[in-house]
Amino acid sequence: MAFRAFFALPVENFTTATGQSTNAIHGFLSMLLRVLENERPTHVAVAFDEGSTTFRTTEYAEYKAGRDETPVPFKGQVPLIREMLKALGITEVSRENYEADDILATLSTQGAGEGMEVLVVSGDRDTFQLVGDQVTVLYPVQGVTVLNRMTPAAVEEKYGVPPHRYPELAALTGETADNLPGVPGVGPGFASRWINQFDGLENVIARADEIGGKKGESLRAHIPDVLRNRRLNHLLTDMELPVTPADLTIEGGSREAVRQLCDTLEFNTLRDRLLALIPVDGEATAVAQAEERRVIPHLGEWLAGQNGRIAVDVAADAAGVATLIAAADRATTGSADLEVAPEPEAAAWLASDAPKSLHGAKAAWHQLRAAGLELEGVTFDTELASYLCFPGQRTYALPEMLARLLGREVESGDPSGQGELDLGLTDLQAEARERAVAIDDLTELLEQELEKRGASALLTDLELPVQVSLQRMEAIGVAMDDDLLERLEAEFDAHVNAAAAEAYREAGRELNLSSPKQLQEVLFEELKMPRTRKTKTGYTTDAEALSELFAQTGHPFLQHLLVHREQIKLRQIVDTLRKSIRDDGRIHTTFQQTIAATGRLSSFDPNLQNIPARTEEGLRIREAFVVSEGHECLLTADYSQIEMRVMAHLSGDEGLIEAFRGGEDLHRFVGSQVFGVTPSEVTSAMRNKVKAMSYGL
Repeated sequence: MAFRAFFALPVENFTTATGQSTNAIHGFLSMLLRVLENERPTHVAVAFDEGSTTFRTTEYAEYKAGRDETPVPFKGQVPLIREMLKALGITEVSRENYEADDILATLSTQGAGEGMEVLVVSGDRDTFQLVGDQVTVLYPVQGVTVLNRMTPAAVEEKYGVPPHRYPELAALTGETADNLPGVPGVGPGFASRWINQFDGLENVIARADEIGGKKGESLRAHIPDVLRNRRLNHLLTDMELPVTPADLTIEGGSREAVRQLCDTLEFNTLRDRLLALIPVDGEATAVAQAEERRVIPHLGEWLAGQNGRIAVDVAADAAGVATLIAAADRATTGSADLEVAPEPEAAAWLASDAPKSLHGAKAAWHQLRAAGLELEGVTFDTELASYLCFPGQRTYALPEMLARLLGREVESGDPSGQGELDLGLTDLQAEARERAVAIDDLTELLEQELEKRGASALLTDLELPVQVSLQRMEAIGVAMDDDLLERLEAEFDAHVNAAAAEAYREAGRELNLSSPKQLQEVLFEELKMPRTRKTKTGYTTDAEALSELFAQTGHPFLQHLLVHREQIKLRQIVDTLRKSIRDDGRIHTTFQQTIAATGRLSSFDPNLQNIPARTEEGLRIREAFVVSEGHECLLTADYSQIEMRVMAHLSGDEGLIEAFRGGEDLHRFVGSQVFGVTPSEVTSAMRNKVKAMSYGL
């Protein structure tokens, strides 16, 4: 699991100031914490391999051979994991000449024999042979954040054989990771069919002559390999170990040792969760505290009496209409069904100034508004806070942030998710409550992170007020002149067809102008033009290459081809705008605050920021955005050379400051300094060079 964690988390994001890599440690501990918090076990052990030589390599020297050399950044992390486990009071077990899976197999067999419910967390499928009525394997399917519960039914459904037969199937198919070759040409389907038909591997081998065809021949030729595989993938269940299941309670941890390790490893987000595993006099552990968080039946009544900030989750249907809400604080959680009978107290609380924390409050505002409810009083948004703390991430969705910061897994609440329609209302309410609890925990952590970064005011004074403006802009939308768009679409379509006809004439035949392969044939074989840059699929025909080729050759085919592409792009823009006009005659785009690391906004559905502004056709498309009844005008607002103003302020440069205060064209002013001429003598070429230099700086 530590090795999986190493590859699940980018090492460049988990390195201390001294150069120590910590991604495997962070991922492993996050996974362990999540299992402890979600499963609340009474006894825990972590097993480790002790060296690469075992009784299996003694029998078969090629066992696990051929694996890539252990990455250097991974080396040294396992001893630190073991040190942290000791500090936490968690038992770790290893034994020379044996594998960790043998230790897990022995302990799980002993635990089940004593009537315990056993959970085995492992990324090795060999552990499936341990699965039974009292033993479940938690098997990672995505890094170390998503674990599948492999029960007897789950194993049989996946592989077609019961758990105790799984190693027989693996003996036939082989195991690449362990360098155990199986029967060539035999996959899990055939292997499971034979095992079920002949009642086990022993009978498959005894009656191998009854299996016909090439697969039968292949089986008979590789029976020694199959028998060897079966011996090697058998996990030992009767090892002599220094501990028994009864010895595996979590105790003897040192809070000071955990603090020192977290300081060394620079673990800020994990520190409190790790410390919470070690009880302080008179306090319960985090696992016990989580169990004590009570669920209340009447959310509205409880909310009406709350003064402090409450975490809120909103679940919506596929149409974007809120169907239920959940709320949580440090001790309580509950949910209310908005479809059946919205609680008046809950509705009034949502519309009040009572402080609330949400993840993606703007989307929740729209979902509640669609259900006839108002949302006010948002004082914290964990999505925006995550963006401010960790700019440049690919996504800030709740599951990803929980996995990264708290090592926990929750349902996304996306109604389009597979299986969502099969869930009953109780399941949806439980998931929403779980997300509300997660938002509450994230709020506490991110408040500390913002404070450490000195960015608390950025959230409260900038991003949250901007969010309110954006959600109102999205709700109001912008009126469109669909008649103008319809005419433009027809015009651009005619231009597309005319440009295509001219291109066909120059090429001497019709072709698909969007096909790189056909364009390569015409350009480089038939018209004998100079070759462009070589790619895997031939010579490139992208827009930049074709523009350079046209500048080089001036060939009319290229001229018409470039016009054709440009007109298609314009037609697509118009088509997208027309399809986005709603029944009220307006476009309601969505503005995104958490996409660009620089803080700039983006928009989608539709993207209103890709309409050309410097061409005649682009300006004509922009004319379709019109002033509607009840509004005065359209307003365009833009910062004037904001980066240069910031630079003038930070540098204190008197010349720049004077130019701004005097209202001069800044780039013309700087150009006069650079080229030693008066501002009136600065040409456009000079100005553009200076502008590029200034913004580059």
